[in-house]
Amino acid sequence: MIRINLLGTAKPKKGKRTGPLFALPRLTTDGPSPLMTGLALLVLSGAGLYVRYNSLLKTHERLQSDLVQANGNIASMTRVKQAFLERQRDYDAFKRRFDIIDQLRQGQVGPVPLLTSVSTTVNKTDGVWLLNMSDDGVKVSMEGIALGPNSVANLMTNLRNSGYFKTVELRDTFQEDNQKIQTFSFSLVCEKAKA
Repeated sequence: MIRINLLGTAKPKKGKRTGPLFALPRLTTDGPSPLMTGLALLVLSGAGLYVRYNSLLKTHERLQSDLVQANGNIASMTRVKQAFLERQRDYDAFKRRFDIIDQLRQGQVGPVPLLTSVSTTVNKTDGVWLLNMSDDGVKVSMEGIALGPNSVANLMTNLRNSGYFKTVELRDTFQEDNQKIQTFSFSLVCEKAKA
């Protein structure tokens, strides 16, 4: 049998090798070339990576500008917070002052309310005149003249009912003999009620 090689290259005989151990792939014109396909994939993946890089770069720049804006907002809010805290401290200081003033007003038991209460009570009681009154803060001592013992008793009852005094005690009473009209001198000790 006769063989004819139409490709033009002789087939190597078995056993003998002629040529390099590793041969480069042959470029053929039938179908897509593997080299061109690899190159196209490389270009496409490079383009994809470039697009992704640009997208990430724009996101990074946007986040950086947002960060700068957020830092500016934090700085302005810090100033606002400081101003608020200063105002709050001023408000608290004024509130403490006003609370102290209100507390002092509530606890204020001075001569004006005392004198008003005593004068109203004495004016309601017939036949009683005060000669002397002293206030030591807790107790009030009164000395006066009455036309009779009933007038002194009425004065003591009216002082208790005034609400200004907690207790009213008669220290002493005696009849004055050296005058034309019969009078009684009296001395009272009254303990103030708590405000």
